[in-house]
Amino acid sequence: MDRIDLVIEVPLLPETTLLAAATGESSVVVRKRVSTAHQMQAARQNTPNARLNGKLLEQHCPLIEEARGLLQSAIQKLSLSARATHRVLKVARTIADLAGDEAISTAHIAEAIQYRRGLGG
Repeated sequence: MDRIDLVIEVPLLPETTLLAAATGESSVVVRKRVSTAHQMQAARQNTPNARLNGKLLEQHCPLIEEARGLLQSAIQKLSLSARATHRVLKVARTIADLAGDEAISTAHIAEAIQYRRGLGG
């Protein structure tokens, strides 16, 4: 059974924003990026990022040095458990995949931490 570890609360939008022309990516473009990310995961590790653990997590979540420093700082400042740290890594790996990046950068780690913080820890 798969777990859902990421839930994001979206605030209500004012009517003017709802009625304005859309400026973001189309669903077709997003669907293509997600499909490409799934294909990357299957080719790289033969399993979705959510199922990475132990050695597979270490093997498939390479961090650039600055990203490692940011994650270490977050572990200390936010008192992240091993499980929470692994969740951040998995989300960061997915963010990197969606961007088409091999390694996990500071931007990917920062975004994953922000999602975690948005959940209240």
